[in-house]
Amino acid sequence: MLVRDAMSTVVLTIGPAHTLRQAAALMAARRVGAAVVLDPDGTGTGILTERDILNSVGLGQNPDLEPAGAHTTTDVVFAAPTWTLDEAAHAMAHGGFRHLIVLERGEPAGIVSVRDIIRCWVPVRQRMTLSH
Repeated sequence: MLVRDAMSTVVLTIGPAHTLRQAAALMAARRVGAAVVLDPDGTGTGILTERDILNSVGLGQNPDLEPAGAHTTTDVVFAAPTWTLDEAAHAMAHGGFRHLIVLERGEPAGIVSVRDIIRCWVPVRQRMTLSH
């Protein structure tokens, strides 16, 4: 199974000037754990995750004042839609993160998360177990 089969194609994109509260509200409304941060004038494409917001709040920072760009990971590992789920899972395990931005022709085409991969793997493995 490939990344394109598991990824979410509805990608929440925000700018680096969004506050963490705005980002959190958008993420909650869309029920996603990450947002792609597009900064065409600066660092390019990055990712802001729920963990980034949690870390900021845990440090006592004000989510109404903190810009997303200050908490965005810009050293991003990108996946291709043609990667296998094993390749994506390996990249996540090796890098210690739970989301991969999927790029197609240099543009964000989706996001794949650990949860997406598990959703794909569990039914396959259950069928294999039941047939033996």
